[in-house]
Amino acid sequence: MIYIAKPQIGREEKEAVMAVMDSGIIACGSVVSDFEKAFAAYVGTAHGIATTSGTTALEVALRAMGIGKGDKVLTTAYSFIASTNSILYTGATPVFVDIDERTFQMNLAAAEDCLKENPDIRAMLIVHLFGQPCDMDGVLALAQKYDLRVLEDCAQSHGAKWKGKNVGGMTIASAFSFYPTKNMTTGEGGIVLTNDPELAEKARLLINHGMKIRYKHDILGYNYRMTNIAGAIGLEQLKKLDDFNKKRRGNAAYYDQNICNPYVDKPYADPHGHHVYHQYTIKVKDGKRDDLIKLFEENDIGYGVFYPTSIPEQPCFSEMGFRAAYPVVDRVKEQVLSIPVHPGLKKEETWKVADVICSLK
Repeated sequence: MIYIAKPQIGREEKEAVMAVMDSGIIACGSVVSDFEKAFAAYVGTAHGIATTSGTTALEVALRAMGIGKGDKVLTTAYSFIASTNSILYTGATPVFVDIDERTFQMNLAAAEDCLKENPDIRAMLIVHLFGQPCDMDGVLALAQKYDLRVLEDCAQSHGAKWKGKNVGGMTIASAFSFYPTKNMTTGEGGIVLTNDPELAEKARLLINHGMKIRYKHDILGYNYRMTNIAGAIGLEQLKKLDDFNKKRRGNAAYYDQNICNPYVDKPYADPHGHHVYHQYTIKVKDGKRDDLIKLFEENDIGYGVFYPTSIPEQPCFSEMGFRAAYPVVDRVKEQVLSIPVHPGLKKEETWKVADVICSLK
């Protein structure tokens, strides 16, 4: 079986976990602090606050930014649902916009139209989807023009860059996920990054029951702390991240050169960006996606349809009155198919994946 994702866990991670286990200090402690500092330094921010998941990192970042009940947050209609759920958890309201058909990122022209129609929008949550960075020049220009705080959802973009700068360090705050399928993992986990010391202090209070001094709770907080076990895995994975991404980009380059089929559009990579291919997402046209899926299943090739339903049309939001029609999302969701691109792939596996796609008739 050629898997769509496969975490790369080596001897180093196992030994680091055993060292934590042997220490007896397995909850949040100095190992997490070391990981926070190392990951923040890698991205280029002053502060890192590790959490239990990418979702809690998004929620904590928004709350620390001052987003709450009655606020509106501009975001994309096409992402994993956690991007929107984090907004709703704070009591704020998401305002959705369509995407760019080539990059799958938020359509910034549509975003500006929405900002003109909704002058009370306070913040913008962008998603660097599939490992491709958003147009950060355009994002920052909108933020300045409309006085917006911007949160970067970097759950799928560890190591991605825009014009040489790491995503996650260009706005007031960012959030990463370390779920097992991501470009690097801690098992479960997330992190908030920021250069703002006040935002960092608020985030750290939020993840730790509102405590700075033990048993003195300054604000209503949560138990969103990362464990030393997860932090130990993260420290070793971070050392390997650039190599993981190099292999992902190599696999993507092979596909770019060797997939040839009139029914298939290969992913676009913005020349100003450094794509790290969390997913290599093709578009299968003319209603042929199910045919290709059948070929994959016959050949034991894993795949993913990310995402078959737009966020606003999810059943759990049916009573919230969100507009459900977004023309580009509605078209793309019927075409997208993500294929194996992870760093554990063997050459013959990428050959097979490409050959099967080329065989689609």
